[in-house]
Amino acid sequence: MFIRTAGPRDLDAIRALLVETWHDTYDAIYGRERVAAITDDWHSMAALRARLEKPHSEFVVADDGEAIAGMAFASTVDEGKTVMLHQLYVRPGQQGRGVGGLLLDEIESAFPEAETLRLEVEEANAKAVAFYIAQGFAQAGRTANCGKEQSGIPALIYERPIVWDE
Repeated sequence: MFIRTAGPRDLDAIRALLVETWHDTYDAIYGRERVAAITDDWHSMAALRARLEKPHSEFVVADDGEAIAGMAFASTVDEGKTVMLHQLYVRPGQQGRGVGGLLLDEIESAFPEAETLRLEVEEANAKAVAFYIAQGFAQAGRTANCGKEQSGIPALIYERPIVWDE
């Protein structure tokens, strides 16, 4: 498994991964129809294309040479001192194999000036919450609008300091 920068040719596979992962994770929480509507909006080809071009961001995939096993997208806020991890998803069949940790490490290393890594996670997504806690994150707050303004999706905010080895 290797981590590399996502490109335009990856977008179909990334979208398929996001749709599969979202239905696997969130159908039981939000219902299939709402998950389909969210993925059609948040994970449309236009939305994914825009992420490729966003300044001060990093968009990576975990690739085993045959298929994309995971993806992550992050960008800086607070004049580059904080990295906001917008997305980190691993295909359900690949979860628990270290892919998420590899993606997280790559995202963190892409922002050498940053001091904090922040993310939002649905409280009912127990697997994701456990993963982030195991990765050294601590709860730093809550939001009523996860993912985008006016989403109406409550979430926990987690953070961890970025510690650079000298």
